Amino acid sequence: MLFDLRGSGRRRTVKIVYIALAFLMGGGLVLFGIGGDVSGGLFDAISGGNNGGSGNEIVEERVDKNEERAEANPQAEAPHKQLVRDYYQLAIAQANDQGVYPADAQDELRKASEHWNAYLTAEQGKPDASLARVALQVYIPQALNQPQQAVKVARLIAADSNDASSYLQLAQYALLAGDKRIEKLASAKAIDLAPKSQRKAVRDQLKQIKAAVIAAQLQESGVDLSPNGQGKQQQGGGQQQGGGQQQTQGGGGQ
Repeated sequence: MLFDLRGSGRRRTVKIVYIALAFLMGGGLVLFGIGGDVSGGLFDAISGGNNGGSGNEIVEERVDKNEERAEANPQAEAPHKQLVRDYYQLAIAQANDQGVYPADAQDELRKASEHWNAYLTAEQGKPDASLARVALQVYIPQALNQPQQAVKVARLIAADSNDASSYLQLAQYALLAGDKRIEKLASAKAIDLAPKSQRKAVRDQLKQIKAAVIAAQLQESGVDLSPNGQGKQQQGGGQQQGGGQQQTQGGGGQ
């Protein structure tokens, strides 16, 4: 797993990197004319819904009814589908302006995930791609932070859309999950599906996304990427380096 969200500083890092990825994937491809709905609700997940009020009361009532229906008939698809949407709506309404979810929202995100998996079990045909786009937001780093699950959902979306933008999105989540095989296959598919005149642009996008993810990974591991840092380990890592030098000097004295 790439991102550890413990600590406000790390959450800010994740958000900044994710916004950068959203612009790379979304705005860039729209300009290239490949597709507009690339991020799949990513900006909504970052900014937070904060809808609140009486609307949430209606959603909560609907949740109670559909929970009863799902319990009475676990194989019924409709209650699970609505519960995925409603639990996600309740969760994102609680997110603050920095896209940080409180503990209660995490519980609702987990509920959305449970009902998404229950829906997949009950579904006899092709999964609902529009619902998959909602489920994808449940697994992003600032939500449940489950990149492997995000890859599974992004694969459903890509198979349904079969366009360059969807496979570019899949490549991003595969990078986040550390799945090099899927990342390579999705990247190749994104390039193949892009218009010939835009393939170089897609390759450039993939390089930028990969660079952003690698930079985030290095920062999470404590490497200072500033010009003066020269790639050195921050704080604890630096102290360990110094300790190693002292041991070397001591060993020389022996």
